Amino acid sequence: MKYYLTVLSLVFFMTSSAFSQEKVVKYKVSSGETINQIAQKFKVTPYDIYQLNPDARTGLVPNSVLLIPTKTGEAKKEVSETKAAVSGKEIIHEVQPKETFYSIEHKYGISDEALKAANPFLEKTGVQIGQKLVIPAKGSAPKAAAAKPAKEKGAEKYVYHDVQPKETKFGIAKQYNITVDELEKRNPDIVNSLPVGYRLTIKGTAPKTEAAPVETAKAVESKKPAETSKKAVTYMEYQVKPKETFYSLGRVFHLSQEELVALNPSLSEGVKEGMVLKVPTGYVAPAPIVAAQVPDKPADSSVYKPVENTGDGIKIVDKVKSTENENVEIVELTKKKGLNERKKIVLLLPFNLAKVQSDTSGTANRIKNDKFLNMTLDFYAGAMMAIDSAKTLKLPIDVAIYDSQETKTTSNVVGLTPKLQDADAVIGPFYQSNAETTANMLRSYDVPVISPLSKDSANPIDNLYQTIPSNDVIRNSVFDYMRSKNGNIVAVVDKKKESVINYIRQNQKGVAFATLTETGGLDVANLKSLLMPNRMNYVVMETGNTAMVKATIKALLDSQKTCQVQLVILEPNSTLDTDEISFDNLIKLKLMYPSVTRESDEQPVLIYEKQFRLKNKANPTTYATRGFDVTFDTMMRLSQGKTFQETADLMTTQQVDNKFQYYRKEDGGHANKGVYILYYDSDLTLKVAN
Repeated sequence: MKYYLTVLSLVFFMTSSAFSQEKVVKYKVSSGETINQIAQKFKVTPYDIYQLNPDARTGLVPNSVLLIPTKTGEAKKEVSETKAAVSGKEIIHEVQPKETFYSIEHKYGISDEALKAANPFLEKTGVQIGQKLVIPAKGSAPKAAAAKPAKEKGAEKYVYHDVQPKETKFGIAKQYNITVDELEKRNPDIVNSLPVGYRLTIKGTAPKTEAAPVETAKAVESKKPAETSKKAVTYMEYQVKPKETFYSLGRVFHLSQEELVALNPSLSEGVKEGMVLKVPTGYVAPAPIVAAQVPDKPADSSVYKPVENTGDGIKIVDKVKSTENENVEIVELTKKKGLNERKKIVLLLPFNLAKVQSDTSGTANRIKNDKFLNMTLDFYAGAMMAIDSAKTLKLPIDVAIYDSQETKTTSNVVGLTPKLQDADAVIGPFYQSNAETTANMLRSYDVPVISPLSKDSANPIDNLYQTIPSNDVIRNSVFDYMRSKNGNIVAVVDKKKESVINYIRQNQKGVAFATLTETGGLDVANLKSLLMPNRMNYVVMETGNTAMVKATIKALLDSQKTCQVQLVILEPNSTLDTDEISFDNLIKLKLMYPSVTRESDEQPVLIYEKQFRLKNKANPTTYATRGFDVTFDTMMRLSQGKTFQETADLMTTQQVDNKFQYYRKEDGGHANKGVYILYYDSDLTLKVAN
């Protein structure tokens, strides 16, 4: 919310009486601490802390200073104890609810061996609420470790594992028959990220597929594992939003379900709206690279794709087949050398400041409850990231931002006409009708109007560009892909999905429909009879009925014994994200679907997400990333010495999450057909189908 208030230039005023009525102390936040832990330490409520530190609601930053209210001497006592730990004196720690070995050791920066050496009873009892633990000073040698003979330590054998691309902690732990918690305890540097190439120390037996013998610690010393920079683990509190799931949370924070549960035991009962979770604030990038900026000469081929520089500010990063199966080059645009002519971009964003300022319920309350305003502010935050990146690249572009004051049927764009006529591109408004009004108004000035969020079908206006692919384009893309693989396409469609049935019959000839029973269920025998043994069988399943979903999945799993089968959906299906449907089965069937976003975890994407968190103290939403992608893509197109229209006809580009492949529609205007075909691979990762 911090950047929301900055966006609107509104300030909350707090009277000094709050400070005069009670004493406060300053407390320096340690890495990994949460509001609940600090509140327990000072015997106050999280609400008390939030009152004096509103920014703390978005997450805690290590080494930042909080004002803590107190009316007793407890706070001073706790602060002095913390200082004593830093100065090298032993302190006594009382175990609080939900604390573990790991959280206590991480809090005081001590090893597992040191904690157990200072408290031998922990070997038998484990950590229990109310226990008084002796916390040894940093650097003190564990007594128990000193008593062990050297031979015992030297005789212990280890297995080492070098992290490969796309591997996860859960997958590695499963491979060696250990838990993620055990893996992290032995390798503290990977708690917050899993760097490719990092050498993990594994305790256990090497997997059967391992060709090399088990290596002892002594044998590995001569090899000197590759150097990796230490990762600082920091956490923040995150409140679960409506309809969020393990998958969506894992996508945001790059954690598996097991890792999320390990950090938040309450998740073992499922994800529930309103839960407050402990999550990483972000991973540490290998270098402070500006979001979306790619060096002329990539330093690490494992991070950046091989590129071909055409010498004209354009790098060819990939060659793919479009929905019409022609070869398409995806290019990465850089500033064209020698280009000094300044360009102007205008953003029309619906802040509706007049409504916000006149709202008697207060600005904070409006921000909390107005979803459209939140979407606008998210988009704006992403656009500002793009503008900052453009400044770093020294692009000759001026940006103007105006409040479009729009609703579904009204806006003030007509009054802004004099400020838009000389623009090289206009991004916005949000609503389709307003975007069309703006395009018509600027058509005679040859100003391209880029509609950033509307999914509606646009009227034929030459200078209007739709950035979100239409539903039919999205559906067509997956059918074109299946046909390009010479697949046998079978459809399992619920009777209630009439629009899908009509679409397939009218636009996708040759697709066989599985028969349904009189009660509307699936005729399993008929479905199996439609599958071919010598071709890839793509089964398009469109139903929200749990019983039909289960029956389809079971039939396809049975059929995998005799033929190749892949499960396909045309749009998000919430039924697949319930506990009744096994995710493992979806992995076995390599669930595939079309998407306007690629949901990538490539290095440049992670860097963007990290930079966004550092700047805004929040994770980027879909709207924030779209704000970045649309704005940055537009600026880069205008930096080629060509008009936006010329680049739209010539170039397909790819930003953080979105692909822009514009085409001229038959009836006029331009639309985007940049769609990704995604599928779940056997290694539990989401990949783009070739």
